[in-house]
Amino acid sequence: MAEPTAPEPTAPDPTAPDPTPDARAAALDAADPLRDRRAAFVLDDDTVYLDGNSLGALPRAVPGRLAEVVTHEWGRLRIRSWTESGWWTAPERVGDRIAPLVGSGPGQVVVGDSTSVNLFKALVAAVRTVPDDRDEILVDAASFPTDGYLARSAARLTGRALRPVPAGGIAAAAGPRTAVALVNHVDYRTGELHDLPGITAAVHAAGAPVVWDLCHSAGAVPVGLDAHRVDYAVGCTYKYLNGGPGAPAFLAVRPDRLAAFDSPLPGWNSHADPFAMAADHTPADGAARGRVGTPDILSLLALDAALDVWDGVDIAAVRAKSLALTDFFLDRVAAELPPGTAPSVTPADHARRGSQIALRHPDAAAVTQRLIAAGVVGDFRPPDLLRFGFTPLYTSFADVLRAVRVLRRVTLGAEG
Repeated sequence: MAEPTAPEPTAPDPTAPDPTPDARAAALDAADPLRDRRAAFVLDDDTVYLDGNSLGALPRAVPGRLAEVVTHEWGRLRIRSWTESGWWTAPERVGDRIAPLVGSGPGQVVVGDSTSVNLFKALVAAVRTVPDDRDEILVDAASFPTDGYLARSAARLTGRALRPVPAGGIAAAAGPRTAVALVNHVDYRTGELHDLPGITAAVHAAGAPVVWDLCHSAGAVPVGLDAHRVDYAVGCTYKYLNGGPGAPAFLAVRPDRLAAFDSPLPGWNSHADPFAMAADHTPADGAARGRVGTPDILSLLALDAALDVWDGVDIAAVRAKSLALTDFFLDRVAAELPPGTAPSVTPADHARRGSQIALRHPDAAAVTQRLIAAGVVGDFRPPDLLRFGFTPLYTSFADVLRAVRVLRRVTLGAEG
């Protein structure tokens, strides 16, 4: 599958001069091809929610679907639902719904467990495919802490050394000693988008596989797993995919890697014949090799219902709106706040920007709380970052304008 290319936004240029910021926001919202998706979410009119990069908003279809699962499938059908309601095949079925959003194909994605568990599976399975003299695991030095913890554990388990490298240096660092590289697609603190095609190609040229963490890009940025021949990828589903708190994560494996995928956690659910209760493990075919234990059905089916909001959505259109939203936000911050008040640490270059903006402020923790009290929900990352996530399916340009005006008020004490 070719990687989607973001089209030119159909909305007006968010940096073009307009009579007033309000008119600009209104014009951008009127021209937004995704504007009708907002109605599919439970949102408060008095709150601007810019924390979808931590927990996505609730899709309206989820409560009713969960009630059906609980009262009918569990309450009435009970154990029959494993077959009659399709519970048993849900991890692969839901995986197939996520696959197009990350540029993967049918039968390559399985949903279950946490991102941490899936990272561990992918890392160890990757190392098991390379010769023993490839004795280094490269890891993005600025990765989310769990990624580093798990990479270190995988290194101990497989007798490798861990080598932290800045994400931008992994391509150059990859060499004959590289067993696998683990990279975050989007930096969780700064919102920087790393070069997935270039880094993947460089690691492959060095003869090693790569594992990508898509937690901050799945559902916000075109990924192109198949187009760029990514070996393994993992991601959570409770951010831009709106699956709910603690929703199960996903694991994607390139088709030609599936047959050799040797999971370090070979549970009964990944057995070729689970109910044979055999003493020896024979791995299942396809993505089911990534399963471990009994699926978390309630969370899994809540995610399945949440994914309905993606029906008919082009991820390239999502990317175009994401860039327009973040451009508008940066433009209004520059216009509303005195220079140096809250400088952005997120790259201005579209090719290096995810779907969040991080601003630096010396009193960021307190500012975040004042923003929340004033109805603008973002979050804080120590020591001094204000983080704002832009979820194109439900964030409006009017939201952005209001957020910046509140940011001005709480940082400067000015009316806006």
